[in-house]
Amino acid sequence: MWSDIFYPDNPKRREQLIRKNQEFKDLIENNFRATNQLIDVMNDHLSCSFQHIKLNEEASLQENCNVMIECMQKIQAVVEKIDKELKEKLDPTLYEKLRSLSLLPEDFNLVSKVLEVVCGVATVVSTTVIGLLIKNGVILENITSKFVIIGAGTLACVGLAVVFMGIDMIVEAILGSIERDQLEKALKEYDKALDEFKPASEKYQDNITYVRIKIEEIKD
Repeated sequence: MWSDIFYPDNPKRREQLIRKNQEFKDLIENNFRATNQLIDVMNDHLSCSFQHIKLNEEASLQENCNVMIECMQKIQAVVEKIDKELKEKLDPTLYEKLRSLSLLPEDFNLVSKVLEVVCGVATVVSTTVIGLLIKNGVILENITSKFVIIGAGTLACVGLAVVFMGIDMIVEAILGSIERDQLEKALKEYDKALDEFKPASEKYQDNITYVRIKIEEIKD
């Protein structure tokens, strides 16, 4: 390319953009995987009937974001409904113990009886699961809000717009139209997206891993 003669750093910038694109894609795939793990937990222990979600690499970034957003909103709605009913039916002190995950052994029996009325389940595991989800509801809200921002295209540049369309298409788009200034702008957009999306994604995934670990500890 003629632009590479005048801007010898362009090939390096393209490589950086491709790497950032892959990092972004990996984060989204990991979020889908973590959400399916959360779905399994809720189906197994809270009598839910959520279906797994699947990332579609032939669909647009926005379409995949919408799948995640719709699923997370359904999960949040269930958690909020259970939370509301527990708050209404439990003694305030007991409810706060549930929220703070400081239930004593004798408290579990009382909470489980109410949870059985609300969800149809009455186990230490189910009580722990809903306590963890209520306590960490802000993490569910946070990851949903990040997908809303990204899906709306407010952080989208050429690379983000085709993040699910394959590296070859991104390279073709870059080679066809982007020179130094546009490459630098695209990289800044990626950095901004990753700075906001990566920590939220990692916290969300870690939180679900923690829930699963707590379940295994109780089972053991």
